[in-house]
Amino acid sequence: MKELSEGGSDFPIGVIWTHQRIDGHLYPGYDACMTTRLPVFQSETCCETPVAPAAVPDERRQRTLGVFKALADGTRFDVFRLIAAQREPICACDIVDCFDVSQPTIAHHLKVLREAGLISVSRRGVWAWYAVDPAGIEVLQSATGMFAAPLAGFALTG
Repeated sequence: MKELSEGGSDFPIGVIWTHQRIDGHLYPGYDACMTTRLPVFQSETCCETPVAPAAVPDERRQRTLGVFKALADGTRFDVFRLIAAQREPICACDIVDCFDVSQPTIAHHLKVLREAGLISVSRRGVWAWYAVDPAGIEVLQSATGMFAAPLAGFALTG
């Protein structure tokens, strides 16, 4: 038990209360003024047993993680979207012109996307031309399938 003293407390001096219940801590008279008591549901378990996701082979898991890590950077995500929007390969110089970052930064982002298997590069003279790698798109589509199957019964709103 603790007796409150002066010092900014909202409780009058001399009120004695305990820390045994949160209701008593919030307001000493709270418990006494409650007229309706709801039954407490006591169950053996708190909820349904979670459903384990389907097993994913380690190689596929690592590839999918690499793709998501590559797209986790906002600029890299936008670079990938720009490349994916093109019908034909896009020149590196055109990619640099679309962003407010330096050419070395764009080159780094392109390297990360290429290493993740999301884009491919071809050389035409001194210029590099970038296109979406179909295998990278397949990884993205299969990854969304890993999440979409369990959610098939839910209505997703945006």
